[in-house]
Amino acid sequence: MLDLAQVRSFVAVVACGSFHEAAKRLGLAQPTVSQHIRKLEEALGTGLVARSNAGCWALPKGLAFLPHAKRLLQAEEQARISVQPDRLVIGAASNIGIYLLPPAVKGFCEVYPTAKPVGWSIGPNPTVIERLQHGEVDIALTEWWTETDGFQAFCWRHEPLVVIVPPGHAWAGRSVVNPEELTDQPMIGGEAGTGTGRVLAQALGAELARRLKIGPVLGSTEAVKRAVMAGLGISIVLHATVAEEVAAGLLVALTVADAPMTKALWAATPSSLPIAAPARLFGAHLARNEAVTSLSS
Repeated sequence: MLDLAQVRSFVAVVACGSFHEAAKRLGLAQPTVSQHIRKLEEALGTGLVARSNAGCWALPKGLAFLPHAKRLLQAEEQARISVQPDRLVIGAASNIGIYLLPPAVKGFCEVYPTAKPVGWSIGPNPTVIERLQHGEVDIALTEWWTETDGFQAFCWRHEPLVVIVPPGHAWAGRSVVNPEELTDQPMIGGEAGTGTGRVLAQALGAELARRLKIGPVLGSTEAVKRAVMAGLGISIVLHATVAEEVAAGLLVALTVADAPMTKALWAATPSSLPIAAPARLFGAHLARNEAVTSLSS
């Protein structure tokens, strides 16, 4: 069995390129770090670190072991966090994490000051769901959800989708565009795996959706906004992601006539979580806050 203290010293030595600096980083005596490396090499039956007066570096076997060592330390940290009584680690799809999560967290912390998140991670929808399934996050906020055993999910928000064009576009003086008109414009795609394509097919019909002239897929909403501002095409995005640019006159947002488009945003947690778990409380806070917003709008 590997000793995690020894693994931690190995990772520090490779990162610092020096036993002395690694010992300072870890708050240990240098001989202790040297002993950790020696015992780890004995346990693995191979040399991991080369030493010289100029410093130290990972040997080929050390380089091969390094990513596994880092994962071991990450797993240890996740295990420690998992038993914290007020643990709350949030995973959020990119658009949600960037544009909607910060004010939601702030409001939650004001209501539940003892249940503050110990961290959150932002990434593509599939990655966020994987992190939930692997126990790396306690609640996942996504742009789509497929029913999965062991987890429960609910829609906490319906976010409108809008067509965005630059201020100099021929449609800039309008507020509505007809579905057929969309097929005449070059369209810029955003992040893959968000489920927007399915929403468009449902709202516009599969045939019309196939006729859309989707060109470059840029991988992020921020990149899409910049490309639209530059006049490279139009796009369809979540309204919340462009609210500031629309208010500032940098973009124009239009709705599609006779084809109202909204995307359901989901919150998912493990079914085993108790009702008073911080992740459950955060999910309830999201739903409650959205209900109040809907009533006041």
